Amino acid sequence: MPDLGLRHHPDRGTANPTITQRFHDFDTEHPWIYLRLERLVARRLAAGATRIGMEALFETLRWQQPSGVKGLNNNYSALYARRLIADHPEWASAIEIRRRRSL
Repeated sequence: MPDLGLRHHPDRGTANPTITQRFHDFDTEHPWIYLRLERLVARRLAAGATRIGMEALFETLRWQQPSGVKGLNNNYSALYARRLIADHPEWASAIEIRRRRSL
């Protein structure tokens, strides 16, 4: 993954991991989440969408999974959005991102 300020930090494994650390752990354990989000964005753009909200995509994933997606934290939405934009810069105008306030 390109450097998005999402790197693991040396304090990994501490009692209070950062959102970024928790995101990396979740993403490593559930690589299919990113692939599904990528497909959902591509489909929505192909259908004519001009703005895509990651939290709406999270809800779509939760709805599509029979037992939900345990651990899919809304705090990860901005990190997934940044990763999607890094991998698909042409999507930058459609995926809303906000300034990060914490790691």
